[in-house]
Order: sequence, then structure tokens, then C-alpha cells
Amino acid sequence: MAKICEVTKKGSRVGGGYSNRTRATQFNPTGFVRKYPNLQKKRVYVPELKKTLTLTLSTSAWKTIAKRGAHSVLKKAGII
Repeated sequence: MAKICEVTKKGSRVGGGYSNRTRATQFNPTGFVRKYPNLQKKRVYVPELKKTLTLTLSTSAWKTIAKRGAHSVLKKAGII
């Protein structure tokens, strides 16, 4: 399973590059680093459907579900 949030579609990004010290002196690449979002496996109960879904969510998606409600967020994301 890919490391992607099912609601926000957040995935990995490439970070890194050159430090300012490297730019000022000589060519010495620092390399690239793959950065992953903070994904958690959560069981979400949807009272309108009387179902429990197991989802891989980013923490920002989990906060959104807590704020707006599971049914509306999952419906907008196309999961239900």
C-alpha cells in the first residue's frame, strides 16, 4: 500500500539541496531526502452509515474529520 493519505492525497516529497555554506565555497552536493507525511491508521465510525472504516490518514485529515464530521469529509473525498 502506498504511503498516501486517503482524504488529503498527501504523499512523499523530495527535500534537501545545498546549504548556504556549500554555495559559498565549493561544489559539494548534500543529496536529496524523501520526506513523508505523518500518516496514521485510524478506524473511523460513520454514524450515518452505521459503519466503521479503517483508513490511512494524515494528522491534518484527522483534525479535519474531528472538526467537520466524518460523513461530510469522507463524502467530499470520494471514499463513501
